[in-house]
Amino acid sequence: MTLVHTDIDSPVGTLRLVASDAGLVAILWPNERAGRVPLGPSVEDAAHPILVQATAQVSEYFAGERRIFDVPLDFRGTEFQRSVWQALLTIPYGETRSYAQIARQIGRPTASRAVGAANGRNPVSIIAPCHRVIGTGGALTGFAGGLEAKRMLLDLEAA
Repeated sequence: MTLVHTDIDSPVGTLRLVASDAGLVAILWPNERAGRVPLGPSVEDAAHPILVQATAQVSEYFAGERRIFDVPLDFRGTEFQRSVWQALLTIPYGETRSYAQIARQIGRPTASRAVGAANGRNPVSIIAPCHRVIGTGGALTGFAGGLEAKRMLLDLEAA
């Protein structure tokens, strides 16, 4: 299946959106760590319907006009990773959860570290809001876009 991509400007830098015909596959950060989200080659196609929809929704989010995304997603990962990413989708706008809370939610209460690892490989940051996952004590922890971007997203949602 061919992947398509487009780059969009945002307050956290230029993001690369990657899609299949089934849905959005990835949102990649400006300084994306190689291999964090394993993808095959893609071709640029800003007019692809999934990318048009995702671009509009991400832009609306940054403008403070969107709190819930409904662009189709095409999660590609292990069954455990997909369960974590699905759990991320349930965290309400402006709220946070701990890794331990996510572990309990997916029925794996002792898997906080594994949840953290899956969270770190979340391919659709912002839409599957891994920035809303924080340490048990409330500390900001790792984020693919960097802690400054994580703080900016949390501040945007707190406004």
